[in-house]
Amino acid sequence: MRLRYILLGGLSLLSIMACDDFESVNTDPNASTQVTSAMLATQLLRDITTYNNGTSKDFIRDDLLGKYLSWTEAQDIDLAFNLLGRTSYGTLSDLRNVSKMIDFAATDELKDSYTAFGHFVRVFFFFDLTMRVGDIPYSEALKGEDESIYFPKYDSQKDVLLGLLNELDEADRLFAQGANFEGDYIYGGDVSKWRKAVNVLQLKILLNLHRKLDDPDLNVKARVNELLSGRPLFESNADNFQIIYSNKAGQKYPFNEEINSFTSNDRLTNIIVDKLKELQDYRLFYYAKPTPNAESAGMDPLEWEAYGGVDPTLPEAEILGVVNEGNVSQLNDRYEVLAEGEPVFLLSYQEQNFILAEMALRGIISGDAKAYYEEGVRSSMRFVADNTPDDATYHHNRKITDDYITGYLSNPGVAFSSDFNEGLTQIIWQKYIMTFLQTPYNAFFEYRRTGIPDFPINERSNRNTPPDKMPLRWMYPSDELSYNMDNVSQAISNQYGGSDDYMGVMWILE
Repeated sequence: MRLRYILLGGLSLLSIMACDDFESVNTDPNASTQVTSAMLATQLLRDITTYNNGTSKDFIRDDLLGKYLSWTEAQDIDLAFNLLGRTSYGTLSDLRNVSKMIDFAATDELKDSYTAFGHFVRVFFFFDLTMRVGDIPYSEALKGEDESIYFPKYDSQKDVLLGLLNELDEADRLFAQGANFEGDYIYGGDVSKWRKAVNVLQLKILLNLHRKLDDPDLNVKARVNELLSGRPLFESNADNFQIIYSNKAGQKYPFNEEINSFTSNDRLTNIIVDKLKELQDYRLFYYAKPTPNAESAGMDPLEWEAYGGVDPTLPEAEILGVVNEGNVSQLNDRYEVLAEGEPVFLLSYQEQNFILAEMALRGIISGDAKAYYEEGVRSSMRFVADNTPDDATYHHNRKITDDYITGYLSNPGVAFSSDFNEGLTQIIWQKYIMTFLQTPYNAFFEYRRTGIPDFPINERSNRNTPPDKMPLRWMYPSDELSYNMDNVSQAISNQYGGSDDYMGVMWILE
C-alpha cells in the first residue's frame, strides 16, 4: 500500500510539473495578452470588407443577381434566378465590439476617432439591412448586454435612415477633431481620408432618398449642399474605400485560381457584353476573353465579334446548351491568374461622380450633370486601365488611354444627353458597367430604384414569386420569426399588410 501511495504521489507530481511545462512551452511570448482598440478596429474592418465579398462562389453571387455573369455548374446559386430568400442579422453581432473598441482608446483624440469609425461601421451594416428588408431593429438593437433589451423593437425605415445620416454627421465631426489611429489597413488610420469616406457614404444614402425631397425631417437638399460646400469628398481613385490584394497567403484576389476551384464555371451574359459592344467600350477586352470558337478559329482577340454572352434568364439546361456551342466568353484571365487581381471598392470616386451627376440632373444640386458624368466615366476607365498590367493577354491590344477615353465620351449612346430620361439612363448604365465585379449588390439596388438596366424576365427560370417579376426585397430572418415574433410581425403588418414576401414595396421605394 505504501508503495502504491508513493507511485500515485509521484505520478501526481509529474502531472503538475508536466502541466506547468506545457503552459510554459505553449505560451507565445510575442502574442498579445490584452485586447486593444486597434485589434477590434481591424476585426470590424475585416467584417466590412469580407461582407458580401467572400471567396469562391460567394465572390460572384451578387454578379449573378446583377446579370453580369451566368453559371454553368448545377444551379445551386439561387440568386442567378432571382430567389433572394431570407436575410440574416448575423452581422449585427459583430457591432458589439464597437463600444469595447471605444472604451480601450488611450486618449480623448483616439476615442473620438474610434467612435467615428464605430459610427461608420454601424451605418455600413444597418444601411445594408434596411435596404434588404425595410424596417429593422435600430434604436434598441445591440442593447441586450448593457440594458437587457432582448427583443428590440423595429424602427421605421425613415427613422433608421434619419438615424444613420445623423451618425455620419457625428462621424465627420469626430474624425475632424480626432487623431490618426491604428488597426486600419485601408487608409492607415488617416482621419482625413476617413472623413471623405464617411461623407461619400452619406451622399449614397441621400441619393436613395430622392423620392423624399419634400420630407422636412430628412431635409435631403440641405444635407447634400452642406456636404458639398463644407466637407471633404473623394478627389480621385486614390481615395476609394477599397480592398487591395497581394500575392501573400490570405491576401489574394477572391477569384484567383489558387484559392478558387470554380473558375471554370463563369460566363459573361449578353446584357453586359452587348452593351459594351454597342458603346464600343474597350472595357469589354479587359472584362472578358474571346469565346472558344473565336480562339479555335484564330480570330484576332481585338475584334468585337470575338466576344459573346449568354442570356442569363434561360433555364439551366439551355444555358449549358448555348455555352457548349462555344460562343460565350469567360472572365478575362487577369481575374484568375493575377494574385493581386484588381482592388475591390465598396465606395469609390467613380460612383461619387455618378451620384453627383444624377443629383444635378434631378435638380438636387446646381452642378453640371454632364461634367460629373464624364468624370465618372473617365475615372472608371482609368481605374480599369491602371489596375491591369500592360499585357496583351489582359487587354487584347485594345488599351484604354486618355485619348481613347476622350473619343469614347463622344460616341453615340455615351455623349451625355440633355433629355432627362436619356441622361438618367446613361448615368445608371455607366454605373452598372463600372461595378462589374465591384460594390456587391449595387447593381440590383440601382435596378430596383431606377428600373435600369431593364433586366429581362423568363417565367420558365425565374424563381421569384410571382415568376413574371423581379423581386424587390429579401424576407426577414427566420430567427426573428422564432425569437422576436411580436416585433417583426408588427413591422410586417405596418409595411406589407402582414405578408412577408419578395414583392413588398418598402418605404424608400414609395
